[in-house]
Amino acid sequence: QVQLVESGGGLVQPGGSLRLSCATSGFSLDYYNIGWFRQAPGKEREAVICITYNGLSRTLEASVEGRFSISRDNTRNKVFLQMNDVKLEDTGIYYCARGRLCRASPEAYTYWGQGTPVTVSS
Repeated sequence: QVQLVESGGGLVQPGGSLRLSCATSGFSLDYYNIGWFRQAPGKEREAVICITYNGLSRTLEASVEGRFSISRDNTRNKVFLQMNDVKLEDTGIYYCARGRLCRASPEAYTYWGQGTPVTVSS
């Protein structure tokens, strides 16, 4: 059974940092791309960043360029989203998803986690 479980969300002040984790199970992480998406209140889900099966990252949302990074540890079956210099507009539910392609379209992803909330507030 394929599962993705996000963790690490919480309340963070503007300019602060947060590290989200995506724990995967039920499949071999070595062969799949993993993307992070987010959904702000009242807005549609948007792609943030993705990492390919062989470790190449691709920023999918211009506003996080230089602030967010993605990494993976296949031995631990985990993918991480490092969020630095967070801004108010980074608030939302963050989801990880397993994808056939590292693209911005949610249709490229087959399995999703339940999400972890991130609130940026002073």
